[in-house]
Amino acid sequence: MIHDGDQLGPAGQDDEQRPTPGPQSPSGERRYQTPPTQARRRPALLAGAGLVAVTVFAALLSIALTRPTAGEQRIDPLGQNDTTSGTLTSETTPVVAPQTVSADQLASLPQATTFATTPAAPRDPAPEQVPGGLVAHPTTAVPVYAAPGGDAVAVVPATQPLGIEPNITRTDTWLSILDTQPGWALVALPSRPNNSVAWMHIDTPDVTVAKSPSVITVDRPAFEVTLTTHGTVTGRWKAGIGKPGAITPAGRTFLLAALRDNGSTFSKVVLPLGTHSDTHLTFGGGPGTVGLHTWPTPEVYGTASSDGCVRIPPDALSSLTEAMTRGDLPLGTPVLIK
Repeated sequence: MIHDGDQLGPAGQDDEQRPTPGPQSPSGERRYQTPPTQARRRPALLAGAGLVAVTVFAALLSIALTRPTAGEQRIDPLGQNDTTSGTLTSETTPVVAPQTVSADQLASLPQATTFATTPAAPRDPAPEQVPGGLVAHPTTAVPVYAAPGGDAVAVVPATQPLGIEPNITRTDTWLSILDTQPGWALVALPSRPNNSVAWMHIDTPDVTVAKSPSVITVDRPAFEVTLTTHGTVTGRWKAGIGKPGAITPAGRTFLLAALRDNGSTFSKVVLPLGTHSDTHLTFGGGPGTVGLHTWPTPEVYGTASSDGCVRIPPDALSSLTEAMTRGDLPLGTPVLIK
C-alpha cells in the first residue's frame, strides 16, 4: 500500500495511521526536446510513493518524449509545430567543465530519489520564484554538483523508484530546471531535505532538456490549486492542505510521477511531488512523499486537514490527468507551493 496519512476511516472520516515522527551536443548550444505528448502506461504494484493510502495493483502513468528533427529547436506539446530559437547556452560564453567522477565515486554518492537524503546538496536560493518550465531527464545515471565545476554531491538515476520492497516500480526521472548557466542547469531534487537542488551538466548527450508549458501553484493561505498553461489560467480549485503539526511544505518542487489505482476508495490517481512531509520521516512504510489527490468527502476542501498532501476535487484531478494526456502537463512540471 501507499500511505500518506490520508487514510479514510470506516465511517468516511480520517482514521489516520500513526506515522513515524522525525525531525554530446555542441558546446554553447542546447536544443530543446519536445515534452511528453502521450501517456505510456505499464502495470505495476505500487506503494509508498506519497502520503496517501492507496492499495496495490496500480498503473504508472508516465510520459513519452519525442525528439525534434535534426536542426530544429522545437517545443511542440500539442503537435502544432510551434518553433522557437531559444538556447540554454551562449555561443560566446565558455562552458565550465564538470569535475571527473569515476565509477567508484559515482557509486558512493547518495542517490537523488524520493527515498533518499542528499545532505551535501545546496538549498534552493529562490524558493518563492516561479520556475520557467524547463525540465531535464538524464538518460543514464549522472552526477550533480554543488556548483558548475564544483564537487559532486549526488547522483541522479535515469529512473525513480516508487513503492515498498519488494514491490518497487520505476518511472523516468524528469526534474524541474530552476536556473541555467552555459552548459549547466540548476535542478530541483526529489530527495530530502526539502528544497534540495544541484547543478547538472547538460552539455552532454546523457541529458535531455524539454519544456513544460504549465505550472501548478498551491496557495496554502487561500486553500487553492491553480493550473496555468501557456501563461493562461486553465483551472483553479479549492484544496485541502496539511493540518497544523503536519503542514504542506512550501517551496519549488515538481511533478514526480502519476499513479493510477482503480481499486482506491478515495483517489483513482495520485500525483506524487518531489517534496516530503517535514513532520513524518516515514509513513506506512513509505518515505512521506507529498502528493496531489482527491478525497471522497468534499468538506475537506478549503481546510487544513491532511497529513501534508494536497487534496483536490475530482474535477481538478480529472483536469490535471487530461492535461497530462494532452502533453500539457509532463513529468517534471514545476509546482510552486506558497
